[in-house]
Amino acid sequence: MDSKLRACDLLALAVEDVFAGGRAKDRATIVQRKTRRPVHFEISPQTRTSLEGWLRRCPQVSSQYLFPSRVAPGGHLSTRQYARIVHRWIRSIGLDSTAYGTHTMRRTKASAIYRATSNIRAVQLLLGHAKLESTVRYLGVEIEDALSIAERIEL
Repeated sequence: MDSKLRACDLLALAVEDVFAGGRAKDRATIVQRKTRRPVHFEISPQTRTSLEGWLRRCPQVSSQYLFPSRVAPGGHLSTRQYARIVHRWIRSIGLDSTAYGTHTMRRTKASAIYRATSNIRAVQLLLGHAKLESTVRYLGVEIEDALSIAERIEL
């Protein structure tokens, strides 16, 4: 998912968080575990299609966590198991799995949004950061980025 959620928040999603009336929502809101602040995220058309297919194949999931645990009845997939799955995905496409992790899933879209728009405030909201400085540090925004943006603007 390109939700920009931390792994602990992604895995704790309940079906009702992302579905309404048997259909995947376009957008959802959850309260982040780390910050206790609400964060909004979009659910792309491709992700909605995947989620709807998942629910059709696994109807027992419909009243539980979106990513149920195989070993803990009533629980969700663990962050450790999610990390194993991500590393397998990375290896399956021929990349070095030590260079990527679950947090890469959160950071990638946020970085792409910043690169495309230079809108640090939008990224701050999407990540649920309380302070703009946190988002700047998170993205690694440097003076070169700022100068590059400034050079594209002519008055």
